[in-house]
Amino acid sequence: MLVGYLGPKGSFSHHVAQKAFPQDDLVPYQNITEVMKAYEAGQVDYSVVPVENSIEGSVHETLDYLFHQSEIQAVAEVIQPIKQQLLAVELGRPIEKVFSHPQAIAQGKKYIRRHFPHAQFEMTASTANAARLVAEHPDRQYAAIAPHSAADEYGLQVVARDIQEMEENYTRFWILGHHLPQLSLPQQGEKQTLALTLPDNLPGALYKALSTFAWRGIDLTKIESRPLKTALGEYFFIIDIDNGQKNLADFAFQELTSLGITYKIFGSYNVFQIPEK
Repeated sequence: MLVGYLGPKGSFSHHVAQKAFPQDDLVPYQNITEVMKAYEAGQVDYSVVPVENSIEGSVHETLDYLFHQSEIQAVAEVIQPIKQQLLAVELGRPIEKVFSHPQAIAQGKKYIRRHFPHAQFEMTASTANAARLVAEHPDRQYAAIAPHSAADEYGLQVVARDIQEMEENYTRFWILGHHLPQLSLPQQGEKQTLALTLPDNLPGALYKALSTFAWRGIDLTKIESRPLKTALGEYFFIIDIDNGQKNLADFAFQELTSLGITYKIFGSYNVFQIPEK
């Protein structure tokens, strides 16, 4: 079986794919959209994509593609503890430029500003790409913010450990596919994610949409707005619900339809977590 992930090797996506599919062949792609398109094109059996970080929020590339351009379903969620390391070719050298994914830069920027105030930041498609770039230029004063596995993969030294600004740092990853794979990870619960599009002529539309869940006692664990990309001030709303009461959720969906509120289900899935070492 083939599994697509945001590469190259040594990324957090690679680590999640390894933990979820330890016996299968993993295929790296250069960006998140390519990972999802690979599944749509039948090039892989599953795709692993990041969807939200506990510090930086949602991964908009993932959610916008699923809403605007795709009918892919999330069949499982894997929560990965995030520990960011500062990596370089050798210890003790000054650092003039730090490479990493935008979210990793945001998580480690405070440490860099404090210890390397003159260093510049440059964004890459993934943390592993940053580590590989540093390894490919051993004569330059470069460093990368990346997971520890990237140091092992590309032969880099750990300049500083766990530089993320907040200790409680996790990223949600979705496994996209047709059915739930067999995962040997601790399960935490069940969730469902959907996107709501509200009618223009319904006063209190968002309140009424959320009320369909509230009065049935269905717990909402997330709500977020994203631009519809049609006109300024028009949005769709992403919500996560506790999926332990599937029958009640079905009735809520029927009420949404009766109100003229359209919805798109991104997935009904079990939630798993990779244990912290």
